[in-house]
Amino acid sequence: MKLSKNFFYTMREDSKEEDSKSGNLLVKSGYIKKASAGSYMYMPLGLKVLKNIESIVREEMVNSGSSEVLMPSLIHEDVYRASGRADVFGSSIFKLNDRFNKPYVLGPTHEELFTITAKMAVKSYKDLPFNIFQIQNKFRDEPRPRYGLIRVREFMMKDAYSFDRDLEGLDQSYDVMFQAYKRIFDRVGLEYKIVKSDTGAMGGLLSEEFQAVTEIGEDVLVLCDTCDYASNLEVAECVTEVNETVVEQDNYNEIETPGTNTIEKLSKYTTVSENDLVKCMIVSVDGELIACLISGDKELNDVKLQKLLGAQEVTLPEKSEIEANTTAVIGFAGPIGLDIKIVVDIEVMQKRNFICGANKVDTHLENVNINDFEIYASGDIINIEEGDKCPVCGGTVHFKRGIEIGNTFKLGTKYAEVLNLEYADIENKLQTVWMGCYGIGIGRIMAALVEQKADDKGLTWPMEIAPYKVSIIRIGDKDEKQIKVAEELYTKLTQAGVDTILDDRKARAGVKFNDADLIGVPIRITVGKKVNEDQVEFKLRSEGESSLVAIDDVLSKVKEII
Repeated sequence: MKLSKNFFYTMREDSKEEDSKSGNLLVKSGYIKKASAGSYMYMPLGLKVLKNIESIVREEMVNSGSSEVLMPSLIHEDVYRASGRADVFGSSIFKLNDRFNKPYVLGPTHEELFTITAKMAVKSYKDLPFNIFQIQNKFRDEPRPRYGLIRVREFMMKDAYSFDRDLEGLDQSYDVMFQAYKRIFDRVGLEYKIVKSDTGAMGGLLSEEFQAVTEIGEDVLVLCDTCDYASNLEVAECVTEVNETVVEQDNYNEIETPGTNTIEKLSKYTTVSENDLVKCMIVSVDGELIACLISGDKELNDVKLQKLLGAQEVTLPEKSEIEANTTAVIGFAGPIGLDIKIVVDIEVMQKRNFICGANKVDTHLENVNINDFEIYASGDIINIEEGDKCPVCGGTVHFKRGIEIGNTFKLGTKYAEVLNLEYADIENKLQTVWMGCYGIGIGRIMAALVEQKADDKGLTWPMEIAPYKVSIIRIGDKDEKQIKVAEELYTKLTQAGVDTILDDRKARAGVKFNDADLIGVPIRITVGKKVNEDQVEFKLRSEGESSLVAIDDVLSKVKEII
């Protein structure tokens, strides 16, 4: 690409619209441009990087035995109603009606269509197993798009689906995809962790996430200092010490606690540690108000609560709703005399003679025990904390941030059952097909690479990902030999199949150098006064020093590095 004759631009100033390093640098370097909240245009450089990532993903998928297809983005809503997921997606799905007033959606994910597609081929056990995939845009109405390409409303995704006769076959297919994913993320050059995660709206038996470790990731990764335990915070198990000490349970009584409408204030007033206090949090679970009892210094985990109760959604109700429909008093809520279901965390189940709210202003109860009120359910419903024990080895856990770049699911028979995907076994009896699902965010890989690898000068791409491998910078606009050598090197490298930029713009050398660093081209060749000695300056983006290379040796050196 000759910059003087192609669409190319960079920005001198940071973008005021972006709230992440990757978003800012990709906009500043002319890779992407925001069209609206959560929607981006890919410029020539950005599209080349996207296609390079896509090429790696496609190559590894095909090598693993998967066949590529392409599904529509415009899907009749009945497809999701048939699987029961139309309501699960709720407001996160884009809906529209056609001219005949028939309801359609912009596809957020394609499990249903892939299941329907498989029905075309599956008749008997002889037709299984197989795997099919696509690389295609998805649409989700994110309430708060942010972090550039990390949280968007339209994004490119690779999704694959495996189809097997039984769980044993699914396990084998899952492992094939799992190994393909590791090869993909190793090739793109990301530092990543594989963590257990929530199956969410996908459902199924197992979900594992491939998380790129970054400073601004939306997910919190729980990692062990001692073993290889890794989990998303949403599902990380808490280790609760069993209290074997026999403690006499006293009768509860009211105590005056003026102005103590927070755990912190109550702890100071009573001189009791926050962990020894119990707070009562009232949440809405699928529209029903539920009281959750947790230790005063802990945080409620909505995902764990949702799983425990088999619910679809957990939200925080308004104060007015709580006061209108319960006997609770905000800031002084407690389980005794409360007229709604009560869920108790397993840590609280171990406590004796604790303090909690009395449902009266400026009043708490002391010496409360779990047999003083009716318990609807109990379980692990709090977030694990840094410094807690590892649920596997008992070591100490620490947190890191991560960007989810890939996800693998063992769906089991969830979609096959509701959409009647069956096969005749060897005895000619109908059996349900077992499915797996495997997704990769192409744009997220791009953003994660920037978050991990960019420096104070701009982008730095791995060689296989970079939009161009070489940037030739011509210093002199009027020096005939420099012009000739730059053109000859550009032609030679291009003909050899090396993606090359020739910066032949009428601009200062400093501008050209800064742009080359900003857009992250791995190899820079400067054609300057040394051409009179048949030499050019050769510099790698990843290194600080440059060297002189004979003009005749440039192609061989570039090939060696690539």
